[in-house]
Amino acid sequence: MENFSLILAIVVVTALAFDFTNGFHDTANAMATTISTGALKPKVAVAMSAVLNLVGAFLSVEVANTISKGLVDETGIRPEVIFAALVGAILWNLLTWLVGLPSSSSHALMGGLIGATVASAGVGAVHGDALVTKVLIPAIAAPLVAGLAAMFATRLSYSLGKKADGKAAAKGYRTGQIASAGLVSLAHGTNDAQKTMGIITLALVAGGAVAPDSDPPTWVILSAGLAIALGTYLGGWRIIRTMGKGLTDLQPQQGFAAQTSAATVILASSHLGFSLSTTHSVSGAVMGAGLGRKGGVVRWSTATRMFVAWGLTLPAAALVGALAEYVTGFGTWGTAVVAVFLIGSSAAIWKLSRREVVDHTNVNEPHETGEPAGVVTTAIAAVTPPPAGTVTEDLTATIPAPATTADASVPPATTAV
Repeated sequence: MENFSLILAIVVVTALAFDFTNGFHDTANAMATTISTGALKPKVAVAMSAVLNLVGAFLSVEVANTISKGLVDETGIRPEVIFAALVGAILWNLLTWLVGLPSSSSHALMGGLIGATVASAGVGAVHGDALVTKVLIPAIAAPLVAGLAAMFATRLSYSLGKKADGKAAAKGYRTGQIASAGLVSLAHGTNDAQKTMGIITLALVAGGAVAPDSDPPTWVILSAGLAIALGTYLGGWRIIRTMGKGLTDLQPQQGFAAQTSAATVILASSHLGFSLSTTHSVSGAVMGAGLGRKGGVVRWSTATRMFVAWGLTLPAAALVGALAEYVTGFGTWGTAVVAVFLIGSSAAIWKLSRREVVDHTNVNEPHETGEPAGVVTTAIAAVTPPPAGTVTEDLTATIPAPATTADASVPPATTAV
């Protein structure tokens, strides 16, 4: 550790700051549906998620090795490059948090790293095959696989619950949601916490503090796990509201199906070393669960904004990372300028967020979009079998109430069936 320089210390602190933003940015992935359906109280949910994120950080290092060894060429990468990459990732995380959009922290980190690396060492320093097979393909496949799995799981849940008592079934699914939310939190720790471990390990290799091809040291694993757990506990309430109320309105059956499907996809990708976006997986699962219920509505205006953010994440973070790397190239004063810019921008974004405070007290307030069911939702809902009790409830709702003595002279209003 004699080579642990000041710039390397700055990089490690900045990486942990990114990990912290990753935690509160992605709390919604594990707990949004659990909070929106009332299965857990908001503060209890984020506390449970934080603990399991920390546990998950110790279960594997496959994704960390993908970041530190597979994405870019370790040789020729200076610690300043890692610092520039983190600047791009942190600012993108904060901007999307401000507007409540569930974008990918993973892709922000990788975009920043790619942009800074290209600016420093050229395009040849990026391993294109690893970028395509372990980043881009999973980015497209994950939401589709999780969405389809959640849609069919939702239909199956309603089908199996046709003869079950409504209240008992809802209580059982809420219990299942708690278990599946814990599984998503554990999976998030195995995937997202490792990205920061990988970036710190890459910085340590670049700074000569550890040997090339090394696994993350124990102190890196512990510090990354603690940082993401703390961020998770504070809760990214803006994104939780969007994920839980903004995309669709979920019932316990849908929440259970969405979380179980997403957790399965995330854990499988962690085992294979894919740097998967947990945000993409969970968002896809939530939309799939929304489409799986008769009458379920996916708010496509919100989904479209989210898709645009997904598409912009890699290039936007890469551009900021490249510009930051260009400025750090001027030496110590350039690095200081970038650091001041990061701190100032972060403070400005936080101040803007105070104009409309979203926290655990109002996270479940109705999400007013005024958006009717879209064409896709209507088409899928038309061929989806109704859940138990829906027909009876619909018919009851269309039968006019008998006139009372006071209004006997007024004919009752009728509703078209």
